Amino acid sequence: MKAAFYGSENQAPVHDYIAGLGGRDVKARELTDAARASWREPLKNPQPGSIVILGEIMPENLFKINAKEYILPGTRACQGCGLSLAYRGIYPSTPVMIPALNNSFASTAASASELVAGLQALNRTDTTVVAIAGDGGTFDMGIQALSGAAERGTDFIYVCYDNEGYMNTGTQRSSATPLGALTTTTPIATKQQHKKDFLKIMEAHDIAYLATASPSYPIDLYDKFVKAKKIKGTRYIHLYIPCPPGWSYPPKDTVKMGRLAVETGIATLFEVENGRFRFTGRSKSMAERRTRLPVINYLERQGRFKKMNIEQLHQVQHWVDSKWQEYERRSQE
Repeated sequence: MKAAFYGSENQAPVHDYIAGLGGRDVKARELTDAARASWREPLKNPQPGSIVILGEIMPENLFKINAKEYILPGTRACQGCGLSLAYRGIYPSTPVMIPALNNSFASTAASASELVAGLQALNRTDTTVVAIAGDGGTFDMGIQALSGAAERGTDFIYVCYDNEGYMNTGTQRSSATPLGALTTTTPIATKQQHKKDFLKIMEAHDIAYLATASPSYPIDLYDKFVKAKKIKGTRYIHLYIPCPPGWSYPPKDTVKMGRLAVETGIATLFEVENGRFRFTGRSKSMAERRTRLPVINYLERQGRFKKMNIEQLHQVQHWVDSKWQEYERRSQE
């Protein structure tokens, strides 16, 4: 890091900060403390409510992270689970620290709609209802209830954590599973269809806010939830969640896998508000610099693609190229 800044024109200082020794979790407060240690003189005419870190204006949201730790030790997530990382930007994976309702796979949006109706009847305007379901419970079994809620404009945030399969029950195929992937229900020929474009389905409902995020880019994720909380109506946030056992890669590589998904265009960070598309975070810089990597960089690191043939590889690359071109066109409208 110091070498990267050596000789830079603005002589940006680099501050050492150590956390997480001995395998301990790095708390949100430690991250903000590290950022505070790197403050510089403000740039000329910074935006109100912003501070400057290493010569760049950063959003104020970063410094409003709650110091209270909501994630309890001993969660039931697998080692290296991307979802447990994403939850730090939303809320804990156990109902102990906050009010929560567990429901069946298919009824997440229906259950959340009932909570919204109950809170409205009690005139409780200070509570935000957040519904969280996997890709199987969203793309497949739960699409009916979610579509109905979105059509009505139900006032909640719906979060799909997409690990591209039914991972809770043994890595079965879902309509979110990508072409060429091995699952326990596609063990020989692999999946023969592309992943369902569920984001288009949700956007077709003309909802108030739609966004994608990744736990590998936590500030982008956090900012989108802060923004969604301030909006009324149906808000849909799609999380790309790497899964070590389901995707067959070492647990230590979860953050790297999430970043490769974005850097190859397999996953794209963006938001749609009032019908307007906008790249965010890493995807925005990729679009500006045209630095997207080939999909092979992402696929070859996962055991679930070990039976993928050359034709399927080309199909996936073409699929990503086509979607990326569409996103670039929309970003310029």
